[in-house]
Amino acid sequence: MKKIIILIILLTSCIDKMKDQAQKLSKEIIIADGHIDLPYRLHKEGLINEKNINLAVNSSGDFDIPKAKSGGLDSPFMSIYIPSDKSENEAFKLANSLIELVKNIIESNEDFEYASSPQDVIDNFKNQKISLPMGMENGSAIGEEIKNVKVFFDKGIRYITLTHAKNNQICDSSYDEERKWGGLSEFGKKIIYEMNNIGMMIDVSHVSDDAFFDIMKITSKPVIASHSSPRFLTPGFERNVSDEMIKLISENNGVILVNFGSSFVNNNSNKLYNEIDTEVENWRLKNKYEISNSKVLEYRELLIKDKNPFADIDDVLDAIDHINNLVGDNHIGFGSDFDGLGNSLPRGLKNASDYPNLIEGLLKRGYSKESIEKICYKNFFRVWETNLQNRQI
Repeated sequence: MKKIIILIILLTSCIDKMKDQAQKLSKEIIIADGHIDLPYRLHKEGLINEKNINLAVNSSGDFDIPKAKSGGLDSPFMSIYIPSDKSENEAFKLANSLIELVKNIIESNEDFEYASSPQDVIDNFKNQKISLPMGMENGSAIGEEIKNVKVFFDKGIRYITLTHAKNNQICDSSYDEERKWGGLSEFGKKIIYEMNNIGMMIDVSHVSDDAFFDIMKITSKPVIASHSSPRFLTPGFERNVSDEMIKLISENNGVILVNFGSSFVNNNSNKLYNEIDTEVENWRLKNKYEISNSKVLEYRELLIKDKNPFADIDDVLDAIDHINNLVGDNHIGFGSDFDGLGNSLPRGLKNASDYPNLIEGLLKRGYSKESIEKICYKNFFRVWETNLQNRQI
């Protein structure tokens, strides 16, 4: 009996030490995240034209300054998200408005700073500042003008997710049943060349499989998947990346930034959320409610409470393990999709304060400090820096 008690005490002590080590590491090393939807969340909340947006207090969202500081998040990429129902003209205007919103956020909060390169983030980290680099989610905002790629680069955009929920002028979407182009359009191929030339990272999240393979044949620079997880965990979910795609990204020296969403990392959760989405849509149509009606959201929350579709932080760690086992630890990062997933984040990983839980999980699974540093930022920064090299302006 005494031996069992001693064993329990030693085990508890070991767990506590690992938790303390994770907390320590979260503050000592840079943590970067490739995709956080704060700008569009604030837009939906009607704050896009506010002159001073204070994020120094705890909010109901997944990301704010207290949560970022608690979690050790130093470089969250702000997603300039463009809904697929916007016309190209509307998309261009919205993108510019959201970019201005990010600038407003930085200038309204002394804890934030601009960042256009990995070195900017490193300098800001030394000065105890949180960097807010930007990526654009949905290339529809480019319109039919290739020059707009550089226009947005000059405004601080460092990657473009080529499409979103629908096919656009660049390529097909993994979510769209119609495959207009069979991959990249001819215009899309020109966009890939231009992005390579000016140093803009290509984001393959959301694109169809055919579009992905077209991109990989053309690009001369490493790509990112800014918020995707292994399809191995969610068979049939094209939005995630297959093992073949993961291998190609590794050969390209790119990086997969793992999406934290329950439906991205757990097959049962994926099925349950699909069931919820179907039930909500049928209920909405039956009751003739607009999608934006608050009663639709309330009904969805009731179904979520009833079905309990949440994954667990271990599922996210399984996603990281899968990539590591397949291609090694040089091609993994974080792409949480915080503020973009609604009520679908896994237990133990609900907001930006929870990165230490991920680090603790990595330590428990035997990842070294060197590997954790790669996953937290070095892999992503390698791709970012490589894209900026040999730019042809």
